[in-house]
Amino acid sequence: MRAIANEVRPIRVLLVEDEFLISEWVAESLTEQGFTVHAVANAADALRYLDAAPVDVLFTDVNLPGGVDGTTLARRAREALPDLPVVYTSGGVNVLDPQVRVPHSTFVPKPYIPALIGRVLANAMQGSPTPLPARSATARPRRARETLRASGCDNRRQ
Repeated sequence: MRAIANEVRPIRVLLVEDEFLISEWVAESLTEQGFTVHAVANAADALRYLDAAPVDVLFTDVNLPGGVDGTTLARRAREALPDLPVVYTSGGVNVLDPQVRVPHSTFVPKPYIPALIGRVLANAMQGSPTPLPARSATARPRRARETLRASGCDNRRQ
């Protein structure tokens, strides 16, 4: 799937996810696909990074700690970078109201398959939002499922 990332230079993704294991899993998957990923856990760190470094696409969870959620983060990011592609994700809602989202953004409900997020981000870069359907929590790859279970973060019934 390496062909998803830009052939000239890697697409630079700012990943904003407060769940450490999800962040690591998605960052690793995107890196394997040829993206350059900078991951942070809250909107304040994301805004600082946006001020300091170039970013091609923002991939943010909606529910973030620290008093600033992903929708507010995206609005603030778009104030500074009006053409910044934005992809939202959330496990708390299956649909994000278009009135809440920034224009021309994409929403992907959790759980999702990290290996397919690269396609969503590349499409967002091209201006064609294509959300992925949610997948069953039982469809997690074995490695991720084992990691979540070992860490105590897997809340599925055993």
